Formats: sequence, C-alpha cells, structure tokens
Amino acid sequence: MTTARLSDARLAAQPATYWTGLAHEALIAFTRARQAELGFTQPQFWLLRNLSANDVSADGRGMTVPELCEAMCSYLRPEDDLATESRALVERGRLRLDDEGRLWITEAGEAARVEFKRHAPAIRARIHEGIDDADYVTALKVLRQMLRNTGHAVD
Repeated sequence: MTTARLSDARLAAQPATYWTGLAHEALIAFTRARQAELGFTQPQFWLLRNLSANDVSADGRGMTVPELCEAMCSYLRPEDDLATESRALVERGRLRLDDEGRLWITEAGEAARVEFKRHAPAIRARIHEGIDDADYVTALKVLRQMLRNTGHAVD
C-alpha cells in the first residue's frame, strides 16, 4: 500500500491492522539492525536488563533461561533464542552460569548494559526524526483508544 497520493479521507479508511503491523516489524528490524551495528543484539540487552539490580531485576538474583523466557514472554520474538544469546554473553564474561543453571550478571555485564543503554536515545531520535512530540503523543493516544475499543486493558 502506498500513501504518497492518498487523501486524508482515503488514509482515514486504511486498515489500522496493516499499518500497525508494518510499523511493528519495521521498527523492530530498524532497532535490531542499529544494535547489531553496535555489536550487540536486542535479546542480549534484555538479558542484561532482566538480570541487573540496577534495571529490571528487583533483587539482582540469578535466573534460569526458562525463568528469563517467562519474564520476557510479552516481547520475545519467535526467532529469539535466549539460550544461545546467554551463552554468547557467558563467553564474553558478561554473564556467569552457576551450578544450578542460573545466570548472573557480572561487572563486565553491568558495564555492557550501561553502554548498550547509552545508544537507545540515538536510536529513538532517528525513529522520531521529523515527528513532533505532540503528534507522537496523539498517535499513541489513538492506538491506546483502539486497544480499549477492542477490549484490551491499557493502563
């Protein structure tokens, strides 16, 4: 579908599912490509975040791969392989694996998490280029209302 020549009335009639699906896939691909250029993967970043007491983890306790999969189930993609990604982080000294199969973030892992996080604003800025914050907020409000209209709880 092209929108270059579509009037506002024709755009208003476009299916939201098409555009939200296209945006979802394109934004994930863009983000992951930028992260790959910087030497890490999105699942690796998520692993470090979920194991860091300075980020997602409430207590910094180690977790098994299945526990991490469960913690990340709402945003993992079918192609994401946390076992493989965690092995890569163990090999780089960013995670350690204990005798019970729990992964723990190391000092090197915490430093990597901080470094990876440092790149997020630039990726966001590129995605938001040319989009006024007010327009972005309006778009999110519209999407949130569509979710509510379809029975999805939005906080």
